[in-house]
Amino acid sequence: MSTEDTTGKRRGRRPAGQDTRTALLEAARVVFGESGYDNATVRAIATRAGVDAAMVNHWFGSKEGLFAQAVLKLPFQPTELLDTLTGGSADDLGERIVRTFLTRWDGAGGDVFQALIRSITGHEEASHVLRDFFVRFFGELVGSVGSDRIELRTTLCASQLVGMGMIRYVAKFEPMASTEVETLVAVVGPTIQRYLGGDLG
Repeated sequence: MSTEDTTGKRRGRRPAGQDTRTALLEAARVVFGESGYDNATVRAIATRAGVDAAMVNHWFGSKEGLFAQAVLKLPFQPTELLDTLTGGSADDLGERIVRTFLTRWDGAGGDVFQALIRSITGHEEASHVLRDFFVRFFGELVGSVGSDRIELRTTLCASQLVGMGMIRYVAKFEPMASTEVETLVAVVGPTIQRYLGGDLG
């Protein structure tokens, strides 16, 4: 039996070991960078890490969860977030998006958002993968309200949230940097709502 096979099986039998999680994160960054989000597969990532594909679900819940931790370093699981956002009325989805975005990032700390921005501005591959992720993530939200022009609406939503994050957490412009979450929800929520399903003119 080769050393590579032995290593792979050893890691596969030790789901509690941090070596498995670390190997998956390192492999995911490479595979996502080479293939993009849509073309990267759980099997390819696991093979590169030398572990069983089931370990992706064990540690991260899904490919989306692995991507969030390996590339975006998001303070949430994308699948769980989609369930939260689509669990209520479509009429106030924009407000829920803004509220969730701000509360999650406020709780994680501004330095985490800064790390995300650095990863996409410093690496072209990460930027492409982030674009693919946003298209898929917001595409599902836009689709949930039955809207047309999904790609345009998706990028409009992304620009609003990323821009708000830049001002609040990176540039720290006042008063937005210290404004209460519900105040921003009331102001920005209707804009997101229009991007999601309103008349774009």
